[in-house]
Amino acid sequence: MAKSAFSVNFEYFALRSLCAVVNAIPYPVAAAIARGAGWSLFHVFRFKRRRTLWRIQSVFPGKTRREAAAVAVRSAQNLLLTAVEMMRAPRLDRAWMDRHVKDGLLYKEKLQTYVDEGRGVVIMVPHSGNWYMAAWSMARYGLKLFALAARQRNPRLNEWMSRQYGDVEVLDRDSRGTIARILEKLAAGGAFAILPDLRVREKDVEAEFFGGKANVSRSGAAFAVKCGCPIVVAVMTRQNGIHVFNHIATLRPDPSAPDKKEEARRLTREALKLLSDEIMKNPGDWFWYNKRWILEPV
Repeated sequence: MAKSAFSVNFEYFALRSLCAVVNAIPYPVAAAIARGAGWSLFHVFRFKRRRTLWRIQSVFPGKTRREAAAVAVRSAQNLLLTAVEMMRAPRLDRAWMDRHVKDGLLYKEKLQTYVDEGRGVVIMVPHSGNWYMAAWSMARYGLKLFALAARQRNPRLNEWMSRQYGDVEVLDRDSRGTIARILEKLAAGGAFAILPDLRVREKDVEAEFFGGKANVSRSGAAFAVKCGCPIVVAVMTRQNGIHVFNHIATLRPDPSAPDKKEEARRLTREALKLLSDEIMKNPGDWFWYNKRWILEPV
């Protein structure tokens, strides 16, 4: 259902007003406010508190309630810090990346070697740390990236989001012809950044994740199999105010695999296992508040 004109304009005005405040103060101050708000969100407003603690303790049964609460607070803080950085995105230039992204240029050059192979590269990054920063930083250092995003219900917010993506070309996930455009860009040697869809509504690939079974999409791996390009499995974390891009592994499709769909499933399971292991090392960077819990049955 389309939003009313009043809702569209009110939401946009509220967002732009908040953006004006966030951009008017120094980044360290905005970040400190976001951390304080994240603490309050959990301890004062008790935002999804019971459900989030249950999720964390189901994955980490050895954690005490206090330890699980610390993970939940850090996750809320990370989410709000990501929002602050999204609002300031046009100002996050290469000099800012030099100060706030560890070894960003080094990782860009590493990814560029895969692009230079000429078949493209699929970069899988999950909802951990500031996943947008993984793309923004690589783009600021000169890597030509494209990605997918769902269209927002509010058209003015959708236009705003498109501007904030900056140098990263974003394709409409639900538009006709998007799949063909992805394959075309990969065949031309493009770098496709994708967040694996970790909770698809219909049964696809059952993958090990967080010690349980998750129903996930094989789409990222399917594109790599179709184009014969590598899959870079990576995760972004926050460490003492610095963004760290961690290139976990590079997976390559087997060109001799007789069943391409099964090859995509194999690569998906392998990528998800690697991501799960890495996220569990820094659980506070994971988005535990997502309304679609990854380990729920289909």
